[in-house]
Amino acid sequence: MQINKKWIFLTILLLTTILLVLFFGFLRSDLIGSEKTKEIINKTELEDNQNVYSKKSPNTTLRSLAEAKGIEVGAAVLMKPFYEDPTYQDILAREFNSLTPENAMKFRRMHPKPDLYNFTNANALVTFAQEHQMQVHGHTLVWHKNLPGWLTEGRWTTEELTDILRRHIYTVVGQFRGEIATWDVVNEAVESDGSLRKTIWLEGIGPEYIEMAFRWAREAEPQAQLFYNDYGGEGLGRKSNAIYELVKNLRQSNVPLDGVGFQMHTSINKPPNPEKVAANIKRLGELGLEVRITEMDVKIHDGEGTTTEKLAAQAEVYRDVLRVCLDAPNCKALTTWGVSDNYSWIPDYFDRPDLPLLFDKSYRPKPGYDALVEELQVTSNE
Repeated sequence: MQINKKWIFLTILLLTTILLVLFFGFLRSDLIGSEKTKEIINKTELEDNQNVYSKKSPNTTLRSLAEAKGIEVGAAVLMKPFYEDPTYQDILAREFNSLTPENAMKFRRMHPKPDLYNFTNANALVTFAQEHQMQVHGHTLVWHKNLPGWLTEGRWTTEELTDILRRHIYTVVGQFRGEIATWDVVNEAVESDGSLRKTIWLEGIGPEYIEMAFRWAREAEPQAQLFYNDYGGEGLGRKSNAIYELVKNLRQSNVPLDGVGFQMHTSINKPPNPEKVAANIKRLGELGLEVRITEMDVKIHDGEGTTTEKLAAQAEVYRDVLRVCLDAPNCKALTTWGVSDNYSWIPDYFDRPDLPLLFDKSYRPKPGYDALVEELQVTSNE
């Protein structure tokens, strides 16, 4: 009996061992299969995502094509990624032949105290542009935002405020004399209803501040081209008509105004009408004025469809605007308001995610980039 019990025990132990081996074998197989499945799914998602993005040769750049057409393609530059992200600088120099300081040349950054100017960041951008044979578009001398507290909280007479603005323009423009080709002298002075915006400058000096600013800028730098810059007036309508009348009157008064900047902050839901933009550029050209697309980005957040479909719609907006510019002899530049989606102003300002620019957060070119490349290639071959 003892022998039988021993064999029974060994038999049970053996069977238990076999069952455990089989169980863990199947479990491992299932886990391996699961990991392989995940790997396949992830690979498919990545490939699908990559299919959204550029298929152009890495040897084709916006810059090379634009230079062949005699047009500037630019980007607004933020200082933090400019200093900290080498890829940011690489993309900027490779793809663009013009840059605009997004904030570094605004009043509060340049003139933080009454008797103190800070040119450090602006100088860094100008030096970078010179090293990479890029133009610099100065932005901006006169605006109602981004002003230092010492200015907005002060109590100024008309004469004092006029002198502050005059000295600011002389100092800033004079600092970069011979180094900055174009300036946004006055920014966003017109309201949506066509009236002049109530600002510290309008209320403290009067409407003549606009004319004064352009004359002072010309005195400080006779060679630079001087622009009035605004949003919402790209097509035909109440605001664009008001801007047209403003700049026409300035020209008739021999004010040194060389052009108008169309900011072109737009979206796939409400894209600009190409025919109306073309008509507006044309009538400004008849006044002897150039036009620059100065701050373009295209929001997709509220658009319908998948991300792929939204990016395709975004690409067509970019294409349409560039085509209009290329067709107009007085349209000389298209600048996007940022280099890549991770450094756009839109998510913070509107408190929601968006993908408004030509490069994604990993600096991959998007369909909008391809659209600009294709449009430049088509017009180059005509």
